[in-house]
Amino acid sequence: MRYGFLIVLALVLLIRLPFLDQAIQGDDVYYLAGAQHAQIDPAHPNHGSYVFLGDMVDMRGHPHPPLNAWALAALLALFGDVYEVPFHAAYILFSLIATASVWSLAKRFTTRPVLATALFLFTPAFVVNGNSFEADVPFLAFWLAAVALAVKAIDRRSWAWLAGFVLASALAAMGAYQAVLLVPVLAVYIWLKDRKWWPAWVALLAAPAALIVWQLYERASSGSVPAGVLFSYFQTYGFQSIAAKASSAAALVAHTGWMLFPLLAVAAFWNRIEGVVALVLAGGAMALDLHPLFWLSFGVGALILIDCARRALKHADADARFLAAWIVLFFAAAVVLFFAGSARYLLPMAAPLALLGARVFDRHPRWAVPVCAVQCAFALALAWVNYQHWDGYRVFASEFRKQSLTGRVWINGEWGLRFYLESEGGLPLVRGQAVRPGDYVVGSRLGFPIPFTTGGGVLAPVMSAGIQPTLPLRLIGLGARSAYSTSSLGLRPFDVSTGPVDEVTAQVVIERQPVAEFLPMNAPEAAQQIVSGIYDLEQSAWRWMGEKAVILLKRPEKPKPVEVTFSIPGPAPARQVSLYVDNELVAQASYETPGTYTLRSLNIEARSPSVTLTIAVDRSFSVPGDHRQLGITLASAGFR
Repeated sequence: MRYGFLIVLALVLLIRLPFLDQAIQGDDVYYLAGAQHAQIDPAHPNHGSYVFLGDMVDMRGHPHPPLNAWALAALLALFGDVYEVPFHAAYILFSLIATASVWSLAKRFTTRPVLATALFLFTPAFVVNGNSFEADVPFLAFWLAAVALAVKAIDRRSWAWLAGFVLASALAAMGAYQAVLLVPVLAVYIWLKDRKWWPAWVALLAAPAALIVWQLYERASSGSVPAGVLFSYFQTYGFQSIAAKASSAAALVAHTGWMLFPLLAVAAFWNRIEGVVALVLAGGAMALDLHPLFWLSFGVGALILIDCARRALKHADADARFLAAWIVLFFAAAVVLFFAGSARYLLPMAAPLALLGARVFDRHPRWAVPVCAVQCAFALALAWVNYQHWDGYRVFASEFRKQSLTGRVWINGEWGLRFYLESEGGLPLVRGQAVRPGDYVVGSRLGFPIPFTTGGGVLAPVMSAGIQPTLPLRLIGLGARSAYSTSSLGLRPFDVSTGPVDEVTAQVVIERQPVAEFLPMNAPEAAQQIVSGIYDLEQSAWRWMGEKAVILLKRPEKPKPVEVTFSIPGPAPARQVSLYVDNELVAQASYETPGTYTLRSLNIEARSPSVTLTIAVDRSFSVPGDHRQLGITLASAGFR
């Protein structure tokens, strides 16, 4: 057994050391923002704010408590800046904690602990996401430690192990809200093994108690409950809509089909009746995506979940009942709690799946090495594609820095591209932000770019690059329908493609004089003459504006009045509209009821070739699922 543990530790290094130089990726940038804020407010790393998808948001609404931000804050304080290699080396600790925990469980629940632990280590999501600075693997480490310590405590009626469980549960709770699922999962084990030992039932409350104490502390120290702020963002962005939840559920089933290599999963969980039901469900799932990769993955995932439900309810083996119940309970909760259908959400299921899957090797020992080798190769291939994707942003940012830049740099994208450009002084683009002549805009086609206006200028290309991994596997990418990161892009657990993952461009804004005196909102010139505060064209006729909109107009040859045609929709609270020309008030009117109106000034003699027209309203509003601040709708504006 001693050598077996050394073997699994060596496997941890096998999947981590090649990726020590992994570029900043995915949501890393938001956790690093928390770590930076912790340098000035260590007790409240989530009390800052950052730009998310073009909007300034409160970090207290972050979907994870501050454990991961604290870990990154400690590294940032130690090294003085973000360095990929030492940070990733330090984060191997969380993989080691998870591995040691699974090793303990594997010795308890299987006859082949090395193989069972290897199957866990080679779970694709563990290999890929363990190379990031997101909260998933730190949370997983303490979740698994809590389960392993609880099993030891209950088996031995040990107060010492139980105290360790309480600590690990509290740390898991500080890593993710879903730590509360330790309660139903371990309640099954207590019920099956020693339901009369009351200290175990009391200790189950450690995770929810830690979350409640943290919420109360935040309420007392900041006036806000983080869970309440998070819920408000869920409402604003529509994350918990029925459509999002349905897509997420379908993607999670498909991800389940690849947590073990599918052939091993079928061998471990196949039962004739359940297999037929799973095939029928897979056939029905074809309505969602006809691609064989999705419905085969969905079928295998459904087979696993159906078989685990049967084992949890009827199987005579208490150990198998516990492991199966762990899988079913966590999956059911994931369907209810999560909205994006990401593969990493199911990581707490990887250990019981590996422990059940390893039982196949008792019947077919010759399968062990080939199956583990294939699953390892597949997971490393996905990790390599992931590495090349995020490294592409780092390389582009490095090349862009070599340009002789004299203007401000705006970043129209998220993830690592944003991190590396922000590190050099770039600023994230905010929704409604106007960029000026001489400014640079670096954008990603994939990274959720937002619309922006050029403040009277036009865009000229500076440089561009396509990010093209060497392997045709895709976790996310242009045209890829993979749900690995989010089910909003597709439902497949991964995709196969030879196209570029992303295309990144850098452009400079060149000054251009306005060409129109009067500007209908659907005019071709509108995009060049709108400076700020006006949103995208709708129904090919009108645009929403916020509380203030700014437009550039060509100076008329003779004095003319300014005229704005607009509508006040029923839900809009705005009742006063004001017009300013070059910052001077030229017209103002109040309106008692919603409707369509025209506000017109007296004749105006403009002095400069470009005239700035500002339209302001007294109040704005927002609606659920729409993060914009809305004032009135504009049909046209200008000299007329």
